[in-house]
Amino acid sequence: VQLQASGGGSVQAGGSLRLSCAASGHSLEYYAVAWFRQAPGKELEGVSAITSRGDRTNYADFVEGRFTISRDNAKNTVYLEMSSLRPEDTAVYICAAESAPGIRIITMSGGDIWGQGTQVTVSS
Repeated sequence: VQLQASGGGSVQAGGSLRLSCAASGHSLEYYAVAWFRQAPGKELEGVSAITSRGDRTNYADFVEGRFTISRDNAKNTVYLEMSSLRPEDTAVYICAAESAPGIRIITMSGGDIWGQGTQVTVSS
């Protein structure tokens, strides 16, 4: 399976974006998927994760209820709806996957398959 992230852009603080992680080459329904991000000069950090069936999600503490992860297996896509964006959310957002149960993905500690990133820039 190959992953393609999209939906990034430039917004002002308080704005919203929806990121998409589209899969090709194989059905995504058998994979847990997570979003990670990497800001300039900082390490990669987990943002949110979802199980293959979409019955369990996980969020980093810094999300504080501002983001929602979801998936549409019929469209082979996982989404990250981001609202109340802050300048500190500025980063390259990357989606990753691991075949179910996907423990490393759910705990946002790693993954087997990585897509390229999409840039999110939040200005104050």
